[in-house]
Amino acid sequence: MTERQRPAAEEGHGCLGILTNARTVAHTVFATPGPGRVADPVVDRVQKARAVVGALTTFLLISVYGVDGGWSAVAEDGFTKLFLAPLVLILVGPLVVAGFIWYAPPSHRPLLRARLRYPLRAIAWFLGAPAVAVGAVIGFAFLAKVLDDYYLAQMLVYLVTLVVGIPVLVWAAAFVFFASGAAARYAFNTADVHAALPAVLTAVLVWVLNLVQLGDGLPNGPLAVRIAAFLGGPASVTAVSCWELYILRNRYGVRVRG
Repeated sequence: MTERQRPAAEEGHGCLGILTNARTVAHTVFATPGPGRVADPVVDRVQKARAVVGALTTFLLISVYGVDGGWSAVAEDGFTKLFLAPLVLILVGPLVVAGFIWYAPPSHRPLLRARLRYPLRAIAWFLGAPAVAVGAVIGFAFLAKVLDDYYLAQMLVYLVTLVVGIPVLVWAAAFVFFASGAAARYAFNTADVHAALPAVLTAVLVWVLNLVQLGDGLPNGPLAVRIAAFLGGPASVTAVSCWELYILRNRYGVRVRG
């Protein structure tokens, strides 16, 4: 049974049901394969292994040399990157995608442009869901203020806000939380445009993020350690992305210009 077919009864009730539903929708929007996506289990395992090794290396460096702000700063930096990555991707992604399509053979460009509906749909969900939820709560608050002279009507608005508005706001917050990791991992479904596009986007994104957060959360060790900590993450991600492009080309015949 797929995520789209899961009965509502299996999603739980109350707050747990809201969180489960938000996770299901985020997975459906961002992780459902499209026409251009190529899934290779070896590539997936290597990407996960690189992430684990990177996390362990960071933990080891901070344990040995420490970091300004302590472990709370490390946790804050991690959460910041979780939510910052999709936003940077939304800003930088269009430039990379436009360059990718321009670099493709002219005969392939119409198909690639037609497939842009998949990442555009994902972006619309990522930005639209919280915008609608916040807008609804603000609208309820404004309506309650307008009805200041009508006590019963105002109480009704407050009740609707409590019963409907707050759960919708919680759902939207949970959706953004679950969607942030998936959006960064699947590069807003750009694999549905071209299988090689996420690898290119990831390599660009990781360097942009590193520059945006220049110097944040680096260990307090020698200069060589600080440089390695700063460059090691994006360099390793870029290496894995280049290897992924190699696998796509040699195992599946997927080429950037093919």
